[in-house]
Amino acid sequence: MADVIRVLLVDDDPLVCAGLRLMLRGDPDIEVVGDAADGADVMDAVDRLTPDVILMDVRMPYLDGISATRAVTTRQGHRPEVIVLTTFDGDATVLAALRAGAAGFLVKHTPPDQIVRAVRQAAAGEPVLSPGVTRTLISHVTRDATRDHRTAQASARLSLLSPREREVAQAVAEGISNSEIADRLHLSVGAVKAHISSALTKLGMVNRIQLAILAHDAQPPTP
Repeated sequence: MADVIRVLLVDDDPLVCAGLRLMLRGDPDIEVVGDAADGADVMDAVDRLTPDVILMDVRMPYLDGISATRAVTTRQGHRPEVIVLTTFDGDATVLAALRAGAAGFLVKHTPPDQIVRAVRQAAAGEPVLSPGVTRTLISHVTRDATRDHRTAQASARLSLLSPREREVAQAVAEGISNSEIADRLHLSVGAVKAHISSALTKLGMVNRIQLAILAHDAQPPTP
């Protein structure tokens, strides 16, 4: 039997937490181990409950979800995956969440089956990028006034990687799965995972979405 995925809910609305509990309870491989009403309570909850995945709201009374996500993804010891789940899907919020190390970003009106699938994906180390979020990343790359400077910085960071790691990073930026990357580059899935892990270590990153953002940033502007 597969290990149960332990989930922590972080939202200041009790009704939202109750709805998520009910939604996730239907999956026998997922257990909601607790909830927190503010980002300030997250680190203590992680220590006590050791969740595998956190569903994190953005706007909370004391410590916002972006700051709480950054605290989780940079902590020592147990480091759960974070999916930001919010009603606020503006580009700035999406990018801030992903740059803080979130494994994904979903809006609260996402269908229940997709939220369950996202929890499973995050627990397995896969990105949770909806088409809308991918479009946000591409838009961010093409319109930013500081594009040239950011491209140069990102390219310099990517130069730390081996040629094969850079190929894998570019494929990750397209949002495709490990098996699809393996087919494209004629590698085993295990080799793809090893290249991603090595790239993250070299770049000091915590997940493949941060790698995807860097690869997007490194792409030259379209004439």
